[in-house]
Amino acid sequence: MGKIAIFIFILFLAGLGGFAYVNQEITTIKIPFGDAYETPKIALILFSSVAGALAMLIVFTIRDTKRFIDNLQYQRKQKKEARVQEMYSKALNALLAHNEDEARESLEGILAEEPKHLDALLRLGDIASAEEEYQKATSFYNKAFAANQQNPEVLFSLENLMEKTGRWAEALNYIEKILDIDTDNLSALYKKRAILERDEKWDELVEVQKTILKHEHTEKDRQREQMNLLGYKYEYGRYSLERGDIEKAKKLFKTLLRMDMNFVPAYVGLAEVMLREGESEDAVDFLEKSYDQTSSLIILARLEDLLINIGEPARLIRLYGNSLSKKPQNHALRFLLGKLYYRLEMIDDAFETFSYVDASGMASPELYQIMGDLYLRRNQCDKAAVEFKKAVDMKIAFRLPYWCSTCGYSSQDWSGRCPSCNNWNTYTFKLHGAGKI
Repeated sequence: MGKIAIFIFILFLAGLGGFAYVNQEITTIKIPFGDAYETPKIALILFSSVAGALAMLIVFTIRDTKRFIDNLQYQRKQKKEARVQEMYSKALNALLAHNEDEARESLEGILAEEPKHLDALLRLGDIASAEEEYQKATSFYNKAFAANQQNPEVLFSLENLMEKTGRWAEALNYIEKILDIDTDNLSALYKKRAILERDEKWDELVEVQKTILKHEHTEKDRQREQMNLLGYKYEYGRYSLERGDIEKAKKLFKTLLRMDMNFVPAYVGLAEVMLREGESEDAVDFLEKSYDQTSSLIILARLEDLLINIGEPARLIRLYGNSLSKKPQNHALRFLLGKLYYRLEMIDDAFETFSYVDASGMASPELYQIMGDLYLRRNQCDKAAVEFKKAVDMKIAFRLPYWCSTCGYSSQDWSGRCPSCNNWNTYTFKLHGAGKI
């Protein structure tokens, strides 16, 4: 490479000599606003070449100096990042070992190197929040938020802190910020749903649930959220009914039945709407048709209460009889018929019915309690004592409980939603020893 450069330089000198030999005349150079100078052409060429070479030397020197400085800064940055990453890894390991003091020391060391380190600020905020030092946590999270206001992790951290401190309106505000950035963020939608449910804002909740359903990915998740949508519509209808908005409640309950004909709480709710409107006969007819369609014992129990209240138990007995003619082996249905006879003080009919149920081997404290009372009314005290002892041995008070078919929760009061697993349309009657009905 050096020989080629020398050769080119010799060629340049030879060419320059030849040019000087044939151009020996003098050239006049005028400087603007100054004097005029006479100089040989070859001198002008040499001066121009030297000036150009000097300019290029300066340009290349500046470029190389800048590259050197940039490279030096990059190396320093790389070393700093490696040092910060090492401290952050140490902090994470300490957090996994539940050594918060060591983690805090490493994270604070990171902030000394890089005051706007987002992850360090968030982890320090998490530590402070876990120790219920909410003011410190707020300070760290706000610094992270100032560093990056569009980061979902920062916004989720602030939202969680607002939840812990009971500032639900501010928590909802941060969720809205997340959804402004990512409208499909299911985690944010779940949190928004939880807050709206807590505040019983059922109308907004239904719309949020529709959005969640639209963005679920698997069929199993879609089925789960479809049931949640039914549940929230039911809660909205129940809330409207309690507030006296009869038409709104009626519309919602009818919509529910169009969406799912097996959603029992909607039948009960729609019957309640009819009763509020003073249409008792319509409510009875509706519940009868609903029972024929669903065979739900919950609907049957509601129909029983309603017919007894309006003084038509005979109609109910006929309904039980028709059902048993179709399903003679349905011991749960026969038990409820016997319970109705007992409630109406039709002693002989109750005794006959319960004797049949007892013979089927279905053990129930409610059955033993009623049978004992029936024996007492027949003055058969010894047999009554035997039945009462069976009921006492089972240690369950006399009353037919509701039972959640999903989680097994038992309750004396009916509800459209199980308070234990928060699922809707899961209550049925529980007859001990008979299993699921």
